[in-house]
Amino acid sequence: MPPLHRLSEAEVDEALDAHPRIGEKAAGDGQEARFSAAEQAASHSTDGALADRLAAGNAAYEERFGRVFLIRAAGRSREEILGELERRLTNDPLTELNETSEQLRQIAAGRIRATWENR
Repeated sequence: MPPLHRLSEAEVDEALDAHPRIGEKAAGDGQEARFSAAEQAASHSTDGALADRLAAGNAAYEERFGRVFLIRAAGRSREEILGELERRLTNDPLTELNETSEQLRQIAAGRIRATWENR
């Protein structure tokens, strides 16, 4: 089902300001940083080669699209995240903007659920 409202490029870029690269820690110690740390914790890996491939993929993505790669990390392995990163590098800019918008929606929905469950 297509989203009722697609985010504009400016809205996506503004939202991405609060998200670290996959495999990196968020700056600060506020709620956004705590959410990011928890979401990425489940996909943590000590595989150095995998970390290098992810870093190279992040750099290639930023070169291609001019923004940080974003994916809902919660519930995904590092291998799955890397596979999605590599797949999405083949997207055209509009398709990728729409995929990033959808990932932002999924992250927001998960954070809302987590907030209400922890009350």
